[in-house]
Amino acid sequence: MKKPVLEVNHLRTHFFTDNGEIPAVDDVSFHIEAGEVLGVVGESGCGKSVTSLSIMGLVPNPPGKIVGGEIIYRSEKTNSEEDLVTINRKKMRGIRGNQLSMIFQEPMTSLDPLFKIGFQITEGLRKHRKLSKKEAHKKAVEMLQLVGIPRPHEIVNEYPHQLSGGMRQRVMIAIAMSSDPEVLIADEPTTALDVTIQAQILELMKRLNEEKGTAILLITHDLGVVAEICDRVVVMYSGKVVEQGSVRTILKDPKHPYTQGLIRSLPKITERDERLYSIPGNVPKPGTILKGCRFAPRCPHVFDRCIQEDPELLQLEGEHLCRCFLYAEEGGVKDDRETTVGG
Repeated sequence: MKKPVLEVNHLRTHFFTDNGEIPAVDDVSFHIEAGEVLGVVGESGCGKSVTSLSIMGLVPNPPGKIVGGEIIYRSEKTNSEEDLVTINRKKMRGIRGNQLSMIFQEPMTSLDPLFKIGFQITEGLRKHRKLSKKEAHKKAVEMLQLVGIPRPHEIVNEYPHQLSGGMRQRVMIAIAMSSDPEVLIADEPTTALDVTIQAQILELMKRLNEEKGTAILLITHDLGVVAEICDRVVVMYSGKVVEQGSVRTILKDPKHPYTQGLIRSLPKITERDERLYSIPGNVPKPGTILKGCRFAPRCPHVFDRCIQEDPELLQLEGEHLCRCFLYAEEGGVKDDRETTVGG
């Protein structure tokens, strides 16, 4: 059986502040196959972006630090296997931007306003591929054409502020894809873009995924985006994975109360006059819930055990995993709900 191209095992990333040690990512595990699109979803503050920065070796230190776990990257290009947690900085710089690439959330702050688009695309190419200036310039124009940017020969000589938000995001994708990475991490790639541009960006990413076999880790809070492009999905809450499985399984038969709430909050075209559902409360600040299930304060099915213990990630059917006592072997849904706290 072929091993995953990227495997995250029991990852823990903490931030050390004046208020103490804060666990932003707490025992997170998942994997992604070559040519697969894996979605990571959850509300803001659940640890999605810190997970992606941990994989890329970009967690600011201080105050952040990976304190446990492993991130195994298996490269077909170099026929090698590395643990990105323990790898030295020089080797990580050779992998980052070459075999592992990332599309950041805000293209205007990710692109350097002082340098032309062409330079920003060719910088990585010249570093990793040792291309000449002329070869790198030609590749930059080709990448702009590939991501659907008109007038690529002119755009390559323009600055970021001269482009629209959608065009800048396409440039970010061009930069990330220019080295033909084996794994592409996309952190909210369609945020703040209008619906038409969102659809174009997603279509572009899916096409690049299919044509080049690139594994994509898509971080988003939009379940509509997940349904459109992903093969499997990981649901995160308060730094932990609470549910994991195929997109069809998660969207059709969600088990965790948090996932059920996320799906219930989606607008339905047949219910125009009804108010949109929202999960009561907010995601807790990392480190504030020291005992019990972190979703318990917002959960409609909370019972005594949820307050006292933190549930393990249980395997339901196949690759469907869920972190909830409702599915623990010791007690079924009926027995658990008989001891519901507060109704």
